[in-house]
Amino acid sequence: MDRSRPRLAALLTAAALAATGMTALPSAARAADADLVRNGGFEAGLDNWSCTADSGTTVTTPVRTGTSALQATPAGSDNARCTQTVAVQPDSSYTLSGWVRGSYVYLGADGTGTTDVSTWTQSAPDWQQLTTGFRTGPSTTEVTLYLHGWYGTGAYHADDVSLTGPAGGTEQPPAAPEAPPVGTVTSSSVALSWPAVAGATGYAVYRDGAKDRTVSSPSATVTGLSPDTAYTFRVTAVNRAGESPKSAAVTATTTSGTGGGTPGLPPHALVGYLHSSFANGSGYTRMADVPDSWDVIDLAFGEPTSATSGDIRFTRCPVADCPNAESDADFKAAIRAKQAAGKKVLISIGGQNGQVRLTTAAARDAFVASVSKIIDEYGLDGLDIDFEGHSLSLDADDTDFRHPTTPVIVNLVSALKSLKARYGDDFVLTMAPETFFVQMGYQYYGTGQWGGQDPRCGAYLPVIYALRDALTLLHVQDYNSGPIMGLDGQYHSMGGADFHIAMTDMLLTGFPVAGDPDEAFPPLRPDQVAIGMPASTNAGNGWVSPSEVTTALDCLTRGSDCGGYATHGTWPGLRGLMTWSINWDRYGNREFQHTFDDYFG
Repeated sequence: MDRSRPRLAALLTAAALAATGMTALPSAARAADADLVRNGGFEAGLDNWSCTADSGTTVTTPVRTGTSALQATPAGSDNARCTQTVAVQPDSSYTLSGWVRGSYVYLGADGTGTTDVSTWTQSAPDWQQLTTGFRTGPSTTEVTLYLHGWYGTGAYHADDVSLTGPAGGTEQPPAAPEAPPVGTVTSSSVALSWPAVAGATGYAVYRDGAKDRTVSSPSATVTGLSPDTAYTFRVTAVNRAGESPKSAAVTATTTSGTGGGTPGLPPHALVGYLHSSFANGSGYTRMADVPDSWDVIDLAFGEPTSATSGDIRFTRCPVADCPNAESDADFKAAIRAKQAAGKKVLISIGGQNGQVRLTTAAARDAFVASVSKIIDEYGLDGLDIDFEGHSLSLDADDTDFRHPTTPVIVNLVSALKSLKARYGDDFVLTMAPETFFVQMGYQYYGTGQWGGQDPRCGAYLPVIYALRDALTLLHVQDYNSGPIMGLDGQYHSMGGADFHIAMTDMLLTGFPVAGDPDEAFPPLRPDQVAIGMPASTNAGNGWVSPSEVTTALDCLTRGSDCGGYATHGTWPGLRGLMTWSINWDRYGNREFQHTFDDYFG
């Protein structure tokens, strides 16, 4: 039997029923009726939805309203069915509605206690509204709403799904939240937070009267705003029973655009990673206890649900492993306090155990959606890419860093550009590659003849090049590395100032690459570069003493104490230092922090 299309008789029957009105819709929803669908706009990813065979994800384009929509892809014998169970009242009328795109897209409800209903479209090249209705049976207390496609027809999209009617069960919608106090305001975003509401399972944020996004906690950063513009915000609380009245309104005016450059960092910055999702011998450090010296705090780590899913999750260290860990509410409050003090807090994706390979467009879109969700939930300033392991590698025929063809690189570049466009000029984007991902490209990039070398050699170069205008900081990990050839044609090894001088000189001078020797990799601006070092001997191979740190900085920023290496310039605007990690530095009596403070004042 051919399962690539529904049977003709079934299609004709459904069309005839629709034409004759046999599936009657209930009358317009009463004023007391509520929208019972939770996360019907998919602004909170797939929260409250379940899709068969991992067929669903959220995407940022196409969307009908807000910033996200559902994309579900039938495959094999799976029709990409996405469902949500909703509490209803017995013997009551309901209207089910949703907007869809694609071929053979269905919207329906099961378990009504009477006649289960569905509606569908054969072809919707643009957003099309589907609407149907039902009356529950005398003992029905819940129904299952669903969307699905059809076998062999490709992906479909859905947005703004709603079910209006009387809320089920004894649970009541929550009370209205208090007016949300305005936090950090930039040229493209406004941070909001408000006291939690009893009985709420989530919140909706309205911007100028329209629903902007839904969140699971009482805080949100509304992004994608225009500079020097006034916006009005209200919030509601939601639970299984429905949505509360709106809060009182607050107004915030975004700042003027920065016109590019590095958003909100001091001339010299100290960057560190905070172990937020795991425990090790360095001990747990609360966000509120991070000293003021740290200008950029990278939350380590957001990790993928699988290597190729693109779906990133950030889970805080459990109390069983980190007994002194603060609550989520205190953690978020401490983030806001750091931001109020001018600090930047980022989510770092990857790390040693978090391999991320965006091999498909679906993985790319899932990455954008899930990272956006983390940024919005915690009100973060941006993103750090710490792809290690085999997250990035080059196909043998990928020999031009200006026009990469390797899918994992093309998709990563596209994802980062989407995030930058979504959050605007104030979005902080940093990268922390290992040296063989960058400087080793001098010798091996794109040759196709690795000679025993790893295809990861230089694999960050096309990413850095494509994002060079959007990149806030590059802090290469000058540790856990083998010898690397510098611009002087000599190999340099970890453990002293010489290695940091040679590696940083390459970034600030530019260098030819083996795969394209006639076109040098262009230099980065000094304000885009920080030197990555381990905080202590416990933190990684390649630790250098404070005196060697000072020697490296003297050479690069003042042109003195360079030893046997002749740099190609002097860069007093070098941004600063990065270390793994804030926790290990605290364990080592904050020696690294004090070295930075003593040097830059």
